[in-house]
Amino acid sequence: MKGKAAESSIFRGGVQVQEKSLLSLAYGAAFTGGDGSVAFTELNDLTSKLQAGDAWLRENAAAGKEGFGWMNLPSRNVDAIQTLARWLATRESIVQVGIGGSALGNLMLHNALLPSFWNELPSSKRNAPRFFMADNVDSAENRAIWELINPESAAVVVVSKSGSTAETAANFLYFWEKLRDTLGEASARERVVVVTDKEKGILRPFVEETGCKSLVLPEDVGGRFSVLSCVGLLSAWALGVDCKGLLQGAHDLDALLKRSSALLENPAWILAGLSFLHTNKGRNINVLMPYADPLERFGEWFAQLWGESLGKNGKGSTPVRALGAIDQHSQIQLYTSGPDDKFYTILTVDQGKGDIALPAAPEKSFDKLSYLYGKSMDALRNFEAEATSAALHKVGRPVVSLSLPALDALRLGALIQFYEYVTALTGYLMEINPFDQPGVEQGKNYTYGLMGRSGFEADAQEVRALSGRIGERVASF
Repeated sequence: MKGKAAESSIFRGGVQVQEKSLLSLAYGAAFTGGDGSVAFTELNDLTSKLQAGDAWLRENAAAGKEGFGWMNLPSRNVDAIQTLARWLATRESIVQVGIGGSALGNLMLHNALLPSFWNELPSSKRNAPRFFMADNVDSAENRAIWELINPESAAVVVVSKSGSTAETAANFLYFWEKLRDTLGEASARERVVVVTDKEKGILRPFVEETGCKSLVLPEDVGGRFSVLSCVGLLSAWALGVDCKGLLQGAHDLDALLKRSSALLENPAWILAGLSFLHTNKGRNINVLMPYADPLERFGEWFAQLWGESLGKNGKGSTPVRALGAIDQHSQIQLYTSGPDDKFYTILTVDQGKGDIALPAAPEKSFDKLSYLYGKSMDALRNFEAEATSAALHKVGRPVVSLSLPALDALRLGALIQFYEYVTALTGYLMEINPFDQPGVEQGKNYTYGLMGRSGFEADAQEVRALSGRIGERVASF
């Protein structure tokens, strides 16, 4: 794959600007005055640390160190994923069982690149399976999924490195039993795909015992960084997403990062540096607000990526996902007039899919709406994003604008690689390990203990003692 750096000309705020074909970051409103101010010189002073952080990421990725493998995903062989995806594509329905990094990335890809209301479309318009995600432990939802699918023409994909995550294990046990009881064990195992570790965990022996289809999770990639591996690509490819475009975009973005050794040439360094500086000034809430419904799930994926990677050792920045323009009408009052404890990123798409020109209405009662006539919905949405950024800037709130020329596989792949890189680099600046999650593991261990898993008896005792204190005072109606 070769990196691309083509430029396109667009108009933003009535001004013609040139930008790279993948994404553009406008950050002039990120520097605030008064208490907690961040100056450009502070950002510039981080240049050597950012350079060192980039070297740290690339050296460890090249060495195959655990947690760093996501950097290499755009260039890894995906033939096995594509082959299995071709078979999945012949199914009428796909049920994926997973949670966290084994679910959010899939939903993000589908939301961004597939038509809206995917499952409700007639098969003639989809030409691909329906998709259901069994992530949370919810009896009603699992029963509903089972009732909506035809077991004969369905496939169940379970994704878990260890296989022991309680939620995933519980959901898979349910669907595996239903398949086995309905179709018989031989037919059931023909409809199961296991994505798990090459050697470790509970699911690999299951694969060997049943002979079901399987893919190997890369050992050096953590769950929240795994969307461009078989975790996210398998279902996306089966549903018709341009996965080669995703990987090309990620590769092209990384190629641009490699060539950008100067701070002002590197939007990822700028965003990581600003996130770090504003966190240190007490703005430890990071708001990502896309102005595009297809990027709503991107916000959810970002929340796990940012929160799990950076929230540790008493440090971190709380991710908040908002959606424009909906949250203009629910959150902007807080953002502009509440505490100055947030750093804002407004995410826009310059060119939408199938824009709508607003019609003129003949009714005189609508005369005051004539300013909308002939305008486009894309223009309205992007003007609202610009207005929100301006309103935040007016009251001294730090805000940056991240824009994509269009939302397609190439740009989404670039955006994914961009945010994974920014997150990891921010962790380096914070002097924490962005690739572990000790707090998550503690919660898992408590759950194992309460459910009676062998070896977790001490965890059960501890959580019951803590729960007793939590329940010492209760108020009820």
